[in-house]
Amino acid sequence: MLRLFLAGDLMLGRGIDQILPHPCPPGLFEPWVKDARDYLRLMERRQGPLALPVSPAYPWGFTLKLLSRLKPQLRLANLETAVTARGSPWPGKDIHYRLNTANLAVLQAARPSALTLANNHVLDWGLLGLEDSLAALKKAGIPALGAGEDLAQAQAPAIFPLEQGRLLCFGCALADSGVPQDWAATDSRPGVWRLPSLDTASLAEVTGAIGAWRRPGDRVLLSIHWGGNWGYGIEPAQRNFAHGLVEAGVDLVHGHSSHHPKAMELYQGRLILYGCGDLINDYEGITTGLPYRDDLGLLYFPELAADGRLSALLAVPTRLRRFQLQPASKAESQFLQGIVEGQGLRFRTGAKGWLRLLP
Repeated sequence: MLRLFLAGDLMLGRGIDQILPHPCPPGLFEPWVKDARDYLRLMERRQGPLALPVSPAYPWGFTLKLLSRLKPQLRLANLETAVTARGSPWPGKDIHYRLNTANLAVLQAARPSALTLANNHVLDWGLLGLEDSLAALKKAGIPALGAGEDLAQAQAPAIFPLEQGRLLCFGCALADSGVPQDWAATDSRPGVWRLPSLDTASLAEVTGAIGAWRRPGDRVLLSIHWGGNWGYGIEPAQRNFAHGLVEAGVDLVHGHSSHHPKAMELYQGRLILYGCGDLINDYEGITTGLPYRDDLGLLYFPELAADGRLSALLAVPTRLRRFQLQPASKAESQFLQGIVEGQGLRFRTGAKGWLRLLP
């Protein structure tokens, strides 16, 4: 049995970086907010002052004890932040996330097995920012998925030995998640593994890259950044693509980009997470006016059998308060359960037998 810990987007820039011991210069290049400390001030306006600096473990809150108790063999999330204090903001983008390299301890506190960088923020601070991110993670011993010095490196998996075979973890991103075309890695240019669309050519590209690494007995996880930030609907093309991945031998599809949890599905016994939501962000003081709760999330603990089929899934509801992960209340957990079960029923999988939410 293989137990994993999977989570969505880690957005550790701006307000989160500012509360840590070594913040980047606070200047921003956004249309409305020009100082990263304003995100902290907005939060404090609602929740009261926060004593600074916080420890690197602070944003993780109760999660670290939970991880110690559940003991997943692999921990994976989407790092939607450049790890750098250098570079220039990418022209034409409104939002630029970065975590000071000197604050890398905030990542190390959770001991990730790997982080996917295939997303629409890892090059926010240009090629220098990507270079620093790759170097910082390598120095920390954290494999990076989905980005690299060239396309071959971006397509290469992180490989973890199992009792039988290996677990191969790949990362890629879709153009529809906001990844600029110029960010695509090529044979001679650094960048991310970017897929232009959810068509048969992209599916063939992914399955071909996996096939080049896969050996008999290996298990495969694909972490994929796709779709927009808001909305519970799953496009037919996205679902067909996920099914095609499973039919081609992918055992688990780890989807992210939405700021809130989305549907999950069992297909041929394999788990598809269409959108894991945000793990950590600095949105607490912002009122979006949208009917979604980006302060609520789920920590996913799937258990896979030796053949890659899902045996069980524990989902732990969370809420962000004072820039820290805390257990969701009973009412918040019921809200999340209603979303998960309601969305799942659309795919006739429901949540019975294989999914359990921990209050």
